[in-house]
Amino acid sequence: MLRRRRGHYAVRIAVTLFLLLAAWTAFVLIGPSWWQMVTAAVLGLLFTQTAFIGHDAGHGQIAEGERANRAIGWIHGDLLVGLAYGWWVDKHDRHHAHPNHEGRDPDIAGAALAFSREQALLRRRGPGRWLARSQAWLFFPMLLLEAFHLHFASVAGVVRRTDLPLRTRMAEATLLAVHFCAYLAVVLATLTPLQALCFVLVNQGVFGLYMGCSFAPNHKGMPVVAEGTKTGFLRRQVLTSRNIRGGVVVDLLLGGLNYQIEHHLFPSMPRPNLRRVQPLVRAACARFGLEYHETGFFRSYAEVLRHLHRVGGPLRPELEY
Repeated sequence: MLRRRRGHYAVRIAVTLFLLLAAWTAFVLIGPSWWQMVTAAVLGLLFTQTAFIGHDAGHGQIAEGERANRAIGWIHGDLLVGLAYGWWVDKHDRHHAHPNHEGRDPDIAGAALAFSREQALLRRRGPGRWLARSQAWLFFPMLLLEAFHLHFASVAGVVRRTDLPLRTRMAEATLLAVHFCAYLAVVLATLTPLQALCFVLVNQGVFGLYMGCSFAPNHKGMPVVAEGTKTGFLRRQVLTSRNIRGGVVVDLLLGGLNYQIEHHLFPSMPRPNLRRVQPLVRAACARFGLEYHETGFFRSYAEVLRHLHRVGGPLRPELEY
């Protein structure tokens, strides 16, 4: 099941690129029209599907060699959607090594949201307090800004990562510049200034919302490991991850990330094989007495929101804890 699925990824990449080309072609043909907001939303969905391919390349799921996976990641990350592949791989690898571990998982360290009561209690004053106490209500609206945050972090990551060879940094910087310049040039040349502004907001809003909704249920609301705690690999990966049921449709919508437990145990396993290995992993967890947490699509978001609401509780004076 760890063998590469070249045929599967060849078809997936070809279909995704075709749909992207078709959407951009439709955008140019439609011209200056408010119907372009529909095109913007469609492209936001396709950007996320493209980013999923970059994610798989970052884990070495697509090709055997590192150079081939990096090339796929550069194209689908830097060039097509404006996310720096190298910066993301470094950050994501650290998350995989210590998911939901305070002080070690970059996805919860320094985040705008508080994922434990300890993090919430550090925000007793100012905007941080208001954000933490209301974070369950603000969660989905904040995801509308996630794409802008990822673009900014990508550019900053390429500039600051002096540990990478200059040639690699220049290659990524060039691809990011091509993406942003081409994106803005096409949009501004086709739409009126007001339409162009609304197009970017809708497109990037849908992109960020879809990305956030794909990644958030994986670990948010699951146990948080206190800083300094030592845990074994199996317990660390299984107990902090959440799987989502739903079949083929959910597999497509979430890019295979709904098999989060299997993905964390075997990050280089090709996406289509995660479903096949799931019964083996579930049986192994039962044998070792580990809770295998799997829930429905909508219930997963309810669990996330309940957790965020509970964490912010100590900052709401009208409630007693």
